[in-house]
Amino acid sequence: EKEEENLAKKKEIIAGIEALATEKVAAHNAWQGQIDKVEALREQFFKAGKVPIEVNEETWAAFKTAVRNFNSLKNSFYKDIKKDQQDNLNRKLALVEKAKALQDSEDFDATTPVMKQIQDEWKTIGHVPRKYSDSVWKDFKAACNHYFDKLHEKRNEANTEEIEAFEKKKEYLDSLKDFELTGEHRADLDAIKKHIENWKTMGRVPQARRHIEGKFNKILDALFDKLSLSKKETDMVKFSNRLEQLEEGGDSRKIEGEKIFIMRKVDELQSEIFQLENNIQFFSKGKGDNPLVKEVLKNIERHKEELKSWKDKLKQIRNMKQE
Repeated sequence: EKEEENLAKKKEIIAGIEALATEKVAAHNAWQGQIDKVEALREQFFKAGKVPIEVNEETWAAFKTAVRNFNSLKNSFYKDIKKDQQDNLNRKLALVEKAKALQDSEDFDATTPVMKQIQDEWKTIGHVPRKYSDSVWKDFKAACNHYFDKLHEKRNEANTEEIEAFEKKKEYLDSLKDFELTGEHRADLDAIKKHIENWKTMGRVPQARRHIEGKFNKILDALFDKLSLSKKETDMVKFSNRLEQLEEGGDSRKIEGEKIFIMRKVDELQSEIFQLENNIQFFSKGKGDNPLVKEVLKNIERHKEELKSWKDKLKQIRNMKQE
C-alpha cells in the first residue's frame, strides 16, 4: 500500500515536470524559475520511496523522459540566447570600430550627429555574452568620451574667442561715436568701408550677444544717410555688409533664404517688364510722343534699373557660395 502511495506521488511529480516542459517561457529570469521548480520536483521524486517492482522501470523511464524533454527545451532556449547575444556582440563591435574611426575627427559639424546616432543605435542592442560585456562597453565609452571631450574643449575655446571678439567690438563701437565725415565723398566712403573691414576681422561674437551687430548696423545706416551716395550705391554697400555678417555667423539657412528672396524679386521684375512692354502695343502702335507710352517707357526703365540691382545682388551671393 505504501508503494502504491509512492507511485501515485511519483506520477504526480512526473506530470508536474511534463507540464513545465510544455510552458512557453521567453525570458532568462523566467527560465531560472522553471529550472528551480524542476530541481525541487526531482528532489521530491528521489525522496518519494520505492514503487511496486513491476512498474519501477516504467516509472523511472517516464521520469527521465520528462526531465529530458524539459532540458531539451531549456537548452534550445539558451542556444538561441547565445546566438542572439553573439549577434549583439558583433553589432556592438562594429559600432566600436565606427566610434574609434571618428574619435579624432575635427569636422565637428559633420561628425557629431553621426556619433550621436551611433550612441542611439548602441542603446537599441540587447545583451552580449557576459565575458565580453565589460570590455566592449569600456572600448565604446572610451572612443565616445575621447571625441566628445575634444568637442567640448573646442567649444570652450570658441566661447573664449567669441567673448574676446565681443569685448573688442564693444570698444570699437564706442570709438565710432567720435567718427565724423569729412564731406569728401570718396574718402568718406572708403573710411566707412574700412570700419566695416575692421569690424569683420574681429570675428564672431556669442549668439546671445549678437545684438551688438545690430548696433553697428544702425551706426552704418546713419553714416550712409549723411553721404551723398546714390540710393543704389548705398543699398549695395549695406547689402554686402549684411551678407558678410551672415557668412561670418555661419548662418547658411539665412543666406539660402536671402538667395531665394532675391531670385523671386528677379522673376517678378522680369514678368512686370514683359507685361509693360506688351502694354505699349495697345497705345497708338507704341508711338513715342504718346504721353501714356512715355510713362510706360519710364516705368520700364525704372524696372530695368531695379532688376539690374537685384541681379547684382544675386551674382554677389552666388559668388560668395562658390568661394
